[in-house]
Amino acid sequence: MISNYLVLSAALFAVGAFGVLARRNLLIMLMSVELMLNGVNVALLAFARHWGSAGGQHGQVFVIMVMGVAAAEVAVGLAILIAVFRNKKTVDTGDLGSMKG
Repeated sequence: MISNYLVLSAALFAVGAFGVLARRNLLIMLMSVELMLNGVNVALLAFARHWGSAGGQHGQVFVIMVMGVAAAEVAVGLAILIAVFRNKKTVDTGDLGSMKG
């Protein structure tokens, strides 16, 4: 049933959104964005399997594209995280009032 997959997708997305909105640690926020992207991937695969042609292969292409974007986001996000930590000695967003000197 597609509804089971959509409930799982919504739960993953909700946990990720809560993590982004409620946490102040940049690393936790980055992992929460990854959870949100995985929730979207589950929904894409569920819709592709339910309505897609050729066994849902079009949905798999979209999922691979989202995974590629997620990999690039992790690379850039971790580079920014390391740069911020080296300069400010913290990854807490409350301590990072501004990005200037």
